[in-house]
Parts: sequence; C-alpha cells; structure tokens
Amino acid sequence: MLRFFPTKFRRTWPRTVSGLTLVLLCGSLVLGACREDFLDQDNPNAIPATDYYKSENDVLLALNGVYQGLRSNSGIAESSGLYSEERSDNTGTNDNQSNAGEPFQFNAFSLLPSNSYLQTHWTALYQIITRANNVLAGSETVTFAKPETKAQYQAEAKFIRALIYFELVRKWGDVPLVTTQLTTPEQANTNTFREKKETVYAQIVADLTDVVNSPLPDVQAAANTGRVSKVAGQALLGKVYLTMATTLDPANRTINLNQAKTYLTNAYNKRTFGQLKEIPYADVFDVAKKSANPEAIFRIVYRQGDINYSSRIAANTQAQGETVNSLRPNTGVGGNVTPDLVKDYETGDVRKEFSIKYANAAVVRDYFITKFRDTSAAAGTNGYGGNDWLLLRYADVILMLAEVNLYLGDVAAATGLLNQVRERAGLPLYAVASVNPVYSAKYPTLKLAILHERRVELAFENQRWFDLLRFFTPEELVAYFRTKSQADFGAAQLSNFGAKDYYYPIPFNEVRLNPAGMYQNPGY
Repeated sequence: MLRFFPTKFRRTWPRTVSGLTLVLLCGSLVLGACREDFLDQDNPNAIPATDYYKSENDVLLALNGVYQGLRSNSGIAESSGLYSEERSDNTGTNDNQSNAGEPFQFNAFSLLPSNSYLQTHWTALYQIITRANNVLAGSETVTFAKPETKAQYQAEAKFIRALIYFELVRKWGDVPLVTTQLTTPEQANTNTFREKKETVYAQIVADLTDVVNSPLPDVQAAANTGRVSKVAGQALLGKVYLTMATTLDPANRTINLNQAKTYLTNAYNKRTFGQLKEIPYADVFDVAKKSANPEAIFRIVYRQGDINYSSRIAANTQAQGETVNSLRPNTGVGGNVTPDLVKDYETGDVRKEFSIKYANAAVVRDYFITKFRDTSAAAGTNGYGGNDWLLLRYADVILMLAEVNLYLGDVAAATGLLNQVRERAGLPLYAVASVNPVYSAKYPTLKLAILHERRVELAFENQRWFDLLRFFTPEELVAYFRTKSQADFGAAQLSNFGAKDYYYPIPFNEVRLNPAGMYQNPGY
C-alpha cells in the first residue's frame, strides 16, 4: 500500500503577489518531506527545491506528494462534490445560511467571484499542478539506474497535471497554463495570465500522449493500486478528445471524435472482464472487494480504520437515524439528492436501491446518498471507512464510447454499448425501452438516452456537471434547466441559471491583482 504524506508551506509574501502566484511559487521553493519519519526532523518543510533532489528515491517521494495532493477535498477528492455534483441537477443543499451562504451559491447559480470556497478550490488545483511541475523538473537533475524508471515517474506526474488542467479548463475556460518550475516571484507573476482554452487542451493532449507512449504498465499491480497506468492515460485522453469534439471548434469535431474512439477503444480492450453484467453494480463500490475491482481504472486509495488516510464519505453522506452507510451516527440530513434525480430512475433499476434511500427522521424526510458504504468493524463508530474514490471506471468508458459512436453515425454500436450498462442495471434493452411511452417521452433521442444512463450510472461520482457541459451548448443548457420543475430543486432557484453559469467566475483575488491577464468570465 502506498504511503502519502502532506506537504505543508508557511511563508509570507508581499500583497502584490496574487493567490495563484503564491501557489505556483511556494511549491517551487519549499518541499515537504515525505518520509515516515518527517515529524522527527528539524523544520522538514524548509527544503529548497533546487537542493532537494539528490536521488531517484527523492523523485519518488516527491511524486508521492503529488498523489497526496489528490486527497484534498478542496480539489477533486471524495468530498469535493460542492465544486461539481452540487453544480448539477443531482444534488445540492437547501441551507442558504451556513458559512455565510457561500456553499449554497454553487447549486443556486448565484456564485460570486468573491466566494471563498471558489478561491480555495482554484488554489488547491494549482497546488497539485505545482507539485507535478516540481517533480518533472527535479527528475531531470538526478541520475536514474534505469531510464524506464524516470520515464514512468514523469508519465505519472504528467497524467496528474493533465487531469487537473482538464478539471480547470472545463470549469473556467481560459486558465493560466504553467508547465515549468517557477523559483522567483517575478517568474510566477509573469506566468499568471489566462491562456486560451484551446492551448490548454493542447497541453493536456501532449501530456496524456506521453503517458500512453510511456513504459508504464497497462494495468498496475495490486501493490501499486492507486498509481497511474497506461489504460488510465488512454481513458482520460479519450474523454479529453470527446470533450474537445463537443465544446471546441466544430471544424475539428470529426477528427477529435475519431481520436476519442481510438483511445477509448484501446482502454476498453484492456479490460479483464467480458460484459459489464459480469460485475454486479454493488461490487464496484464494495470495500471488501475493492482490491480486486475489475471496473476501476484510476482511483484515490483510502485506508480503512486509519484516522489520517481513511475515507469519510460513507459516514458523511448518511442521514440521521440511518445505519446503511456507516456505524457512525449522523445528526444531519446526509448527502442530499434532488427529487429531479430520484424521478429519473426507472422502475426496476437496481442502481436506485443501492444508491439512494429515503430517511424518515423528522429533520430529514428526504432521500440521501447510500452509494458509498462501510459498516465494517474496522471503520467503526468513527466512520474511518475504506471506500476508494473512483475517478475513472469502465462503465464511464463504455458510455463515452456509446456517445462517440452515436456522433460518428454508428447507431448500432452506440446502442449495443448502452445496452451493456442497462442490462447490468436490470433494465430492458434500448429497443424495448424506446417504444415505452413514458421512456420515449423523457428521452426521445438516443443522445438523451445516453445522457440519462450516464446520470443514473455515475450519480454522485462528480461526472454529471461535466456531462451537461459536453452534451449542451450554453444556450441549450439554459433551456434544459428551464424545462425542469422548480419543485424538484428546493431552495435553489432555477430561474437564476443563465448562459454565464456555463463557466465559473475567476476568483476575485486573481482578477484584482491582474485585471488584464486574469480577465473575468462574461456575466460576472
């Protein structure tokens, strides 16, 4: 099992240095120790990056720090749904008072550039990128016993950098693009400007192309669960090309779709199972079976029973009076589920029974998330669960392949892939469902049927918002939300949603110190 330890920074810079500049710079000047004995060292967090890398083991330890950054719930870890899932129509909060109402702004489509959670999210993402840049720079300064080892470490860092830039470019559009280690405030300030999204995508593609051409194994051995593999690179690159095809210049749509098909097919062909129905849906999330989970492609690994490295998602999403998720009692409403999503599950869908449950406690009287469970004695009443956070899995790849084939005109292939997912869920195949008046009224096209299937298959896995951005133009997305019933969204006002909400605002602190280079998104 991998051991990851956090890197901490403490340094004071002049007010003229922007928040982003501080992130880019601090990670370059100071490296935290990653060894198990780091708490016993004198000031272990004050190692200049230029002096840190002495051996290939130092590169590995720093690379472990990049993986550690993925654990931040302010970034993309298990409890980061505020920044994605709660932006969608799957979940959210009716609490518009807690924390000055700032979390509520995300699902109420009233997000302000001054929102402190928004700034924290932006900063956390760039912290991960800075760590990856440091590893890539440091790996060039030491001698490796085998060149393959160096290439593998660099591929892992590039994958994570690409993953985070993919997160950034989909949420903000044009964003600062930094791929080198910065060692002075002047260098950092010079690099703090928004690059066009097309250029950011080109860098993402370049990084992931290096990953799929690297000596990384197709699939990591059990001892390296949680590390990047070549299949993860192919799956993510396929998703990137699909997103480029549907959101960038239409002139390149067909080229990007064919690239998406190539890489997604490569990832799919490396699976260790036949049809998806061979893996019961509940098994995908079973903590007792996670080490041999054939559907997982890339994940953040958590350690059951460990106060520092355990998963808390099972306990945190459980509602008051319930015990299905965790042995730890919860006094709140748990993980909120919108009535809009509840109504989207078809009769007989096994995913509904597994993923959500109605809680009868007086303070709840609503559905809550049950998809992530750990009621083991090892997790205990503290809720120190062992749930891994799945960032890429095969059902996602299969449904993306269905989407790609549909766009390329191969309806038969698209339908067959869609049916794999529906069959596992215990639902009628698409040919049968599509002539059902209720189903056909809600999903009159194969495209909407695929979008629906992605929603219920990948619910609460922070995929839904990105799916909506990919399936619809900003104007179409406004129309899509406006057709929904306000009664199915609680306190969040659907009338707030407009074309500006396709992107997040650039955090106020970034714009304030560099208005020209960090120009604000329209509508904010």
